[in-house]
Parts: sequence; C-alpha cells; structure tokens
Amino acid sequence: MAGMAVWMTKDPEANALLERDPLALLIGMLLDQQYPMEHAFLGPKKILDRVGSLDVRELAEYDPEKFATLCTTPPAIHRYGGVMAKRVQELCRHVVENYDGKADTLWTTGKPDGAEIFRRLNALPGYGEQKAKIFLALLGKQFGLKAKGWREAAGHYGDKGAHRSIADVVDENSLNEVRAFKKASKAAAKTG
Repeated sequence: MAGMAVWMTKDPEANALLERDPLALLIGMLLDQQYPMEHAFLGPKKILDRVGSLDVRELAEYDPEKFATLCTTPPAIHRYGGVMAKRVQELCRHVVENYDGKADTLWTTGKPDGAEIFRRLNALPGYGEQKAKIFLALLGKQFGLKAKGWREAAGHYGDKGAHRSIADVVDENSLNEVRAFKKASKAAAKTG
C-alpha cells in the first residue's frame, strides 16, 4: 500500500501489517483515542493473531461476546477493549455494507477528492471529524494519496512539517515530537 516502510509501533510485524492491509490501518486509527498511539496501532496485529485473519466479513460476523473476549484478553487491544471490540465490528460491518468489504475503496472508488474522502471517513462508525482529518493526512503523508485537495480537507493535520498526529510519525523521534505537541496543546487548553 505504501511506497516506504511505515513506523507506527515498535513492532516491525505490526508495522508491516498496517502498511499492507487497509483494514488494519482503519482499525488502528479507530483505536487511536485515549490510548498511546503506538499501542493503538498494535491492535490490528493482536486481532489478527487471535482471530487468525483480518477478513472484514469474518470480523463483522464474529460472535460479539467471543470477539470482546479476544479483544480484552491481556494484552488487550485497548484500555477499553470491550467498547472497542464493538466499534471494530461496527466499522467492519460498515465496510462490508458500503464498500463491498474493501477498506481502501473509501479513498479510491470514483477517484474522490480530499473533501469526498474526508466525508466518507467521517461517516465511519467510531470516527469523527478529527479522526477523519488525521486519517486523511496519514494517507497523504505516508501512503502516497494523490487526491486533489487532501491537505486542505485534512486541516492542520495536512500541514507539511507538522508534528500533530500519527500522520507525522515515521520513527521514535517523530513519535516523541508528536507527543510533546499534544502535551503542549493540552496544557495550553487548560490555561487558555
């Protein structure tokens, strides 16, 4: 999927999965909330290891109780593993129902521009405006997305040289820069 090796976790196998599997990337982004980025993006590999596949239809139809158990078994896929298990299945069902089970068609079908890709991402279960912008920036910055207007649609997350989100993480140093930016932003929000 990408032209260069991605680095979103400290696990090379998890990074390789994120690089080659669009669904893994969507799930990792889904899990990236209230949880350290590099741990959230390990979630798809944990699911793959436990279920044996990241087939979107299999995950969508998996018994919800069994799937929740797989997601909450230590090391869990997320701090809120049970809630996130439901969201992962909702996301998979949405991809099956709206994109014929092919996650990357969200950003490829019909040669959409940045605004349309943003709209599609924003409509995903468990995504919202900010998560959709970050994912769009991730596609543009690290996965070679050439859609017209993607930077504008991604807002500040699309800025060149920014260190705001997982879209800007390419190694451990950039992870620390993004972390410092987030910490400073939270501190500014509390005092402002």
